[in-house]
This record gives sequence, C-alpha cells and structure tokens, in this order.
Amino acid sequence: MMKRNLSICVILGLIFLGIAGCDKIKAAIPKQPEAPKVKPYTLQPKGAIIAKINNISIGLDDFNQELDIYNASVPADKPELKITTKEQKVSYLKNELVRRTLLYQEALDRGLDRNEEVLAALEKTKMQLLVMELIKEASQKVEVSSKEIEDYYNTYKEQLKEPEDRRISEIVVPSEQEAKDILIQLLQGADFATIARNSSKAASAKDGGDIGFVKKGQKSGQFDAVAFSDSLDVGKISSIFKVPEGYSIIRLDAKRGGKQKPLSEMWEDIKRGLTFLKQQQVIEELIGKLSRDAKIEIYEGEIK
Repeated sequence: MMKRNLSICVILGLIFLGIAGCDKIKAAIPKQPEAPKVKPYTLQPKGAIIAKINNISIGLDDFNQELDIYNASVPADKPELKITTKEQKVSYLKNELVRRTLLYQEALDRGLDRNEEVLAALEKTKMQLLVMELIKEASQKVEVSSKEIEDYYNTYKEQLKEPEDRRISEIVVPSEQEAKDILIQLLQGADFATIARNSSKAASAKDGGDIGFVKKGQKSGQFDAVAFSDSLDVGKISSIFKVPEGYSIIRLDAKRGGKQKPLSEMWEDIKRGLTFLKQQQVIEELIGKLSRDAKIEIYEGEIK
C-alpha cells in the first residue's frame, strides 16, 4: 500500500515538473514582432475604388476632385503642367496619393494624431471649415429678382459703360500770355502740329503734340475735365487751362470705347454682383444677432 502511494506521488510530481518546464520553455521562446496596426479609417471613398492602401481605399470621384483642384492651381502660362492624360493620372495616383497615404498611416501608427500642435492645427482648420459651411448655408437661399437687376442697370447705366479712350494732341507753354497768342493763331487756322513742334515745352512736341489715346486718370484732374468734356468734339480745340507744367491747349483727335452695353449682355454680371451684396448683408445681420446675444470681452491692454 505504501509503495502504491509512493508511486502516485512520484507521478504527480513528474506531472507538476512537466507543467512548470513547459512554462519555462514557452518563456524562453522569443516573441514574434506583431504586424503594425493601422488605425481604422472612417472616411468613405466616393466613386469606383481605384486603389487600396492597407485599410484605406481611394475613390475615383475623390481622385478626380483632387485633380481638378490641382489643375486649377496651374498657372495660365504653363498649361503643359496640367494632368490630363491617363498616364499622367496613374502616375499622380502612384507617386502622390499612394505615397501620401502611406505616410499618413505611419503618422497614425506613431500616434502623431495625438500631438498637441497637430490637434490645435486640426481644431483651427475645423473652425475655418465650419465657418465657411455656415456662411454657405446662411447665404445660399439668397435670390435676386429680375426687377432688382433692371433697376440696378437703369440707375448705374452711365457707370456701366465701357471705358472711353480719347486721342489727344497738346500744346504746353510756360505763360498764360503765350498760350493766348497761340490760341489766336489756331483759331485763325494755323496748323496745330506745327505750332506744337515749334512752341510746346511738353515731351510730345517732337510728335506734333500727339500723346496718343489716354484714359481718365492718366493725367491731371483739370486735363481730364477738359479732354473728356462732352462739349469737346472730335477735331476741335479746347480753351486754355492750367496744368502742372504751365498752360495747355488740347485738340481731340479721336474717340474709342465708351459703348453702352445692353442689359442682356450685363444681366449675369449684375446678378452675380447683387447676389454677393445680398449674401454679405445676410452674413452681417447674422453676425450682428450673434454679437448681441453673446458675451464678448476684449482685453486690448494685453495686445503689445
């Protein structure tokens, strides 16, 4: 009986040692490195899937939208930089989007999305996007009636004319008396260009006084008042007037531009302008209401 009990104890001891030995063996085996964990991606791709990078899929609609933004940023004088062919698109997908997505996933794996500076930047971007979306939502219902467009056109018809250019010839002399003497000669039929070459002190004298086509604002205010006067007809000379260089007499040689565009040509431009003004008004009213209901404190003393 004693021998039997002893045998049972030996067997139990061996089993215990075996279990303990297995644990030691397991502990001695080096752990295999775990595969990197890519964080879940919640933004759903739009359009047909054109690429998958781990758990992120790229949709055709999203891809085309990015290409549109890229192409819109290409300078007008460098159209060859735009991405238009299939080969260029595939290259952009592989060398830009795929590479960017890999780096994005690695940044997530390293926990950079929990970096305080990154979080602050994301919050600022979120704020800007939400403000833009609010403005879009608040102003998208703005409408401009046909009557408003017509009223605007009729009110500002003169200001809506094409800019008018006038070709002018000038004679500039130092004294008023000299200008009076020249004016008498011109009224008696003397040649304007000849007198300009012989007597004018302006740089245009070598060209017979011809200064070419000018727009309002290119010369002095007094010059504009005379040169663009409705009473000055083509081929006629002006009276004497004061200019910074002395005293001047001008001749109107030609007109161009100044055409009054019909309402039909300006309809869309006026509508866009009035829509923008109305949208701005809506936003200002919203900001005014929010300001009245808010508690706003500004500490100007802290601004250095």
